[in-house]
Amino acid sequence: MPADLPQAPPGPKPKPAEKSQAQKLLDKLGLSRPIDLALHLPLRYEDETRITRLADARDGDVVQIEAEVTHCEVTFKPRRQLRVKVEDGSDSCVLRFLNFYPAHQKTLAVGARVRVRGELRGGFIAREMVHPSFKLAGGELPAGLTPVYPTVAGLPQTYLRRAVQSSLARADLTETLAPAVLTTLPSGQRALLGLQEALQLLHCPTPDVALAALEDRSHPGWQRLKAEELLAQQLSQLEARRIRAAMRAPALHAAGPSGHSLHAQLRQALPFALTAAQERVSHEIDADLQKSLPMHRLLQGDVGSGKTVVAALAAARCMDAGWQCALMAPTEILAEQHFRKLIGWLEPLGIQTAWLTGSQKAKERREALALIESGAAALVVGTHAVIQDKVRFKNLALAIIDEQHRFGVAQRLALRSKMTAGGQEPHLLMMTATPIPRTLAMSYYADLDVSTIDELPPGRTPVVTKVISESRRDEVIERIRSQLAEGRQVYWVCPLIEESEAVDLTNATETHEALTAALPGTVVGLLHSRMPPADKKSVMAQFNAGALGVLVSTTVIEVGVDVPNASLMVIEHAERFGLSQLHQLRGRVGRGAAASACVLLYSTGDGPRLGETARARLKAMAETQDGFEIARRDLDIRGPGEFLGARQSGAPLLRFADLATDVELLAWARESAPLMLDRHNALAQRHILRWLGGKADYLKA
Repeated sequence: MPADLPQAPPGPKPKPAEKSQAQKLLDKLGLSRPIDLALHLPLRYEDETRITRLADARDGDVVQIEAEVTHCEVTFKPRRQLRVKVEDGSDSCVLRFLNFYPAHQKTLAVGARVRVRGELRGGFIAREMVHPSFKLAGGELPAGLTPVYPTVAGLPQTYLRRAVQSSLARADLTETLAPAVLTTLPSGQRALLGLQEALQLLHCPTPDVALAALEDRSHPGWQRLKAEELLAQQLSQLEARRIRAAMRAPALHAAGPSGHSLHAQLRQALPFALTAAQERVSHEIDADLQKSLPMHRLLQGDVGSGKTVVAALAAARCMDAGWQCALMAPTEILAEQHFRKLIGWLEPLGIQTAWLTGSQKAKERREALALIESGAAALVVGTHAVIQDKVRFKNLALAIIDEQHRFGVAQRLALRSKMTAGGQEPHLLMMTATPIPRTLAMSYYADLDVSTIDELPPGRTPVVTKVISESRRDEVIERIRSQLAEGRQVYWVCPLIEESEAVDLTNATETHEALTAALPGTVVGLLHSRMPPADKKSVMAQFNAGALGVLVSTTVIEVGVDVPNASLMVIEHAERFGLSQLHQLRGRVGRGAAASACVLLYSTGDGPRLGETARARLKAMAETQDGFEIARRDLDIRGPGEFLGARQSGAPLLRFADLATDVELLAWARESAPLMLDRHNALAQRHILRWLGGKADYLKA
């Protein structure tokens, strides 16, 4: 353009192209990159490679037939449905659709020749298929099995199949495993396919591939994906650990003589002796706190094993060195339980403690915030309120998070970011009463040091666990009467129904009314999730004081409630609870000297018997009180995804590998990760990026 001509002013920057509805749905599945789609593997496969004659098909078989429509009508008995009769020359059957559209009737018009696939069942009048897939006949049969992918509403299989095939051609599938790493694979996996070959086979298996090997994931193609996934997880965990090792934290050494330290005074003031396990884990934590590397330790111990006193001793070490400590718990009841214990131990030693929750009055909150910012409060205890923006610490050096699986990654990172001294990191101690099975510790917790309290303090009485049908409810109420007559107290726990707080409240309220009527002269309390915090606090105080004989509650009492006089717990609809949750609830009794019991009251609903999973959970509860055995069985029943709760929020759980069956591959991945990072770092970074994308950052929490 000539220089003397006026140039048009620059226009507004073009807006980024609007995403299509299909792309939004793909994003919902986490499929934003070609490699994501390439790694989006089928749930199952359908064999559309052959046509079966109706006369040759047996009831219960899933078959594909080609037949002519001889009758098509909408009937209204017993309910509105579309009934279509088809014949293939050897026999006939009925296709039945309870949900259908006009397009169904148009395609299935009398005289049309259709290809239908579904499960053949024996009917009252004729054999039938209910909601089979169908299309007009014609065209060649597929050469291989047809993949069926995980999807969401509005994203059809045909679209996903095309998108996956396109992505397989575009994704970078070059080798990221160093030859030295491949040669160390367990002997059973030496014949693994290359990644590209494995993915092509798993997305488009040929008819000669054994369907059973695809479905149980024993095929070499599946083994390759499992090996890659486990290695990516181990690489990211090891890298997170090394990044943390390069950070600095305050080395917490006592400022004065050790004999006069707060830690020593607290030890002397405790009304009980520490168990050998508590001594051992306290030494492990002490050793970490005296280093300038940020501690990143998980303290695990069964219900009632005494984690709080270990945390108090760690806090004392921190305060001895002149720094602040914060303890965060997921519920106000649990936070207050810690607060009461810590005040009882530390206030007589001259330590000021601040209390922070969302339900505080404005004046109390302002006073607490001032104490924290000035450093006058050496210890801060609270709920999520501890990580809010207005909370400013003078010199935070130790963050303790109880029941850490209840917190998301972002919340843990927010607590760590509260430290402002010279760009240092606080030490982090996470606690859990859900013991971590060894395979989980090797995989999801590989970036953590784990301390285990593996014995209970003396004086804890074993809890007898009984599994009883709802039909014997009257016997259970009679058992309650006998406990009350002996001066004991009782918990009655109602299930929390996540879909509806209103139903949850109704269940608890109705149970409270029924027990009040059945136990005249007994004060029955009610505690549920929708009560104001002050009311919850009041009810718990009454139960603690012995003013209530029975406490009807939802699972808000799962953790943090310690009433030694309570000797019986009844868990209603126990089949609805998870195994670790049942174990946590059972841990609320047996805390005193009296013999204690837990009754798991179950209902089979409309069916004749309990489901297999619910039966396995209740059986495990009746057979063992060992939290580690409970955790192992829980992992077997539920898998790692649910077991871990929120720890991996933002980071993907294992999609392909199975920690129960792939232990050899997990051990290989653990051994291979340091070799990859040290000698083949560029390949390691590409491998992490391929499998985790930007989500690996979350592992630093």
